[in-house]
Amino acid sequence: MLYVVPTPVGNLEDMTLRAIRVLRECDVILCEDTRTSSKLLNHFDIKKPLWSFHAFNEHKALKGITDQLTEGKNIALISDAGTPGISDPGFLLVRECQMLGLPVTCLPGPTAFVPALVASGLPADRFYFEGFLPHKKGRQTRLVYLAGLDATVILYESPQRVLRCLGEISRYFGESRKVCVAREISKLHEEFLTLPVQEAAEHFTKHPARGEIVIVVEGAGKDKNKQTEEETD
Repeated sequence: MLYVVPTPVGNLEDMTLRAIRVLRECDVILCEDTRTSSKLLNHFDIKKPLWSFHAFNEHKALKGITDQLTEGKNIALISDAGTPGISDPGFLLVRECQMLGLPVTCLPGPTAFVPALVASGLPADRFYFEGFLPHKKGRQTRLVYLAGLDATVILYESPQRVLRCLGEISRYFGESRKVCVAREISKLHEEFLTLPVQEAAEHFTKHPARGEIVIVVEGAGKDKNKQTEEETD
């Protein structure tokens, strides 16, 4: 069995009892960075072999992992934080297991965008998870597309690029579009700041952002859809 195991995005108390049990009982744990994961596992006194599994080796590692699963090993997949496969390695391995008929299960658990969405005060009934925007090619195309969606939009961003991203949201979505900038989720300095995007940009110009960032953007209403179409004509 391949177990996809979410790990805390900040507060270690968010680790579930089931996740701890699975990690203690599995044969091998796949992780992005063995140094980062060792800190988590040591905290819960979990001692298992760690194999590196990250964006730069996941293609090459697939066969070795699936061979181990075929032989009857139980393998757990974790990322540095949150749920594997959500803007983290995991999709390719899960897809390969499904193609080979190998059993896969995913434990419920932490992921950064859910608390950001719920605490934003923006509608959570319909949302579109974009994750990280392309750094260069295709970025403008994605922003134009997202600006017209009649659903709350969720982006991941680094603190170094948050001002650039807010500026682009202001340009393509409109200065009055509300955003929630969530940072340091579940950590000591957790913050959920919901403001019109222009005001949010002004805030982070004066107070540079730190920590991991989730940006939740208000969806376009009918009038905003019309305005977006006019601006892109």
